Parts: sequence; structure tokens; C-alpha cells
Amino acid sequence: MIWAVIPAAGRGSRFGGETPKQYLEIAGRPLIAHALDALLSHPRIAGAMVALSKNDALWPGWANLHGKPVLRCVGGGERADSVLAALQALPVEVGSDTLVLVHDAARPNLRSEDLDRLIAAASAHADGAILGAPVRDTLKRADAAAHIAATEPRERLWRAFTPQAFRRGALTAALEQAQAQGIVVTDEAMAMERVGAHPALVEGREDNLKVTTPADLALARYLISNR
Repeated sequence: MIWAVIPAAGRGSRFGGETPKQYLEIAGRPLIAHALDALLSHPRIAGAMVALSKNDALWPGWANLHGKPVLRCVGGGERADSVLAALQALPVEVGSDTLVLVHDAARPNLRSEDLDRLIAAASAHADGAILGAPVRDTLKRADAAAHIAATEPRERLWRAFTPQAFRRGALTAALEQAQAQGIVVTDEAMAMERVGAHPALVEGREDNLKVTTPADLALARYLISNR
């Protein structure tokens, strides 16, 4: 049994506009619908828990997709708060050793072959695994005036994608510890790293992009229209 968690309580302030970015449409469906469809169409995934804001009036009310349950709970102010709330709200039959995949609501172009590789790696590795890609651009460190201060070596640097896959109990404990210490973690792997875990890196497709800006949305529309 594998479950998916989608934190979707944010407003997408970096994107701008009144509509939270997870509800912006591509091909007549909101981004979150594409994300859920990619997850729940995979035969290994049994269901999904979506963490929403308390007064979310845009949620379409899905109760199942592909014959699998889509449950919801109230998320928090930070991504990590929403992920933790979703983990705690999972059904009782989802045990502490159950693999849970955390995926961005605004990452609509996930492919099944990436899911296959991620699940295989996370199942084989006690500390879990994440999708990502090696950094291929030259990296510059800026000074306070936005001038180049240095060129940074890019060897062994990766960009982190989602889904990120961990055992429910281990990820819950790691997020609870970060929350208790007032540490805002920016992804689930960071929480796991803080407790000494070393998740595996699984190279995924570069077109598994997260919609953060209007330009990202235009690119995602192009990619999905040409699938």
C-alpha cells in the first residue's frame, strides 16, 4: 500500500493574482486535478490525502479518482504544516512503515515512469527517496548589490522535485521535530536530513516542472497540450 499527500493550502503569493495557483487551469482542468490524476492513475498508489485551507471554496469536491479515495484535511500556514496535518489525518490502516509520496499541487506534468523509478528506490532505501535532477547551469553567488561575487561549483548539486517518498512514521516524526524547534523546512527531504537520514536521489524528467510564475504556467500548458 502506498498513499499520496498533496499540500494545497497555500495561496501561491509568488505567482500573484486572486486564484490560488493550484486552481489555475490547463486544458480545462485545474493544476491540482492533473497532479492527482498522475498519482492515482498509478497502480501502486491506493489513495490521496489533500491538505486544504480552512475556507477553501474552490475545491471541486472530488471523493475519488480512478476508483481510489481522495480525502481531505485542513492544512497549515507553511507547506510543512500542511504535510504534517495530512500525514496525521491518513486512515488508520496506513501504518508507520507505509510509503507516502508527497507531491506539489502545482506540479501537473508528472510521468508514470518517474513514479516507477521513485517507488522502486524508496522501497529499497530505508531513508526514502526524492525525484530531482543534477544542476546543469553555471551557478553564481551574488553580493548585496546583485553583482557576481563568485562562481559556485555545481558538481554533486541537484534540484529537488516532487514526489518525495518516505515512510509515514519517519516523516511524521521528522516534521514534528522541526515544528517543535521552530525550523521551517522547505521540503520533506530537509526534515529527514535534519534527523540524520540520507534519502536517495532519483533523476527525473526535467519537464516535471512546478508552476511558480506565469511563464511556468505557459510552459506547462504547452507541455501538456503536446503530450
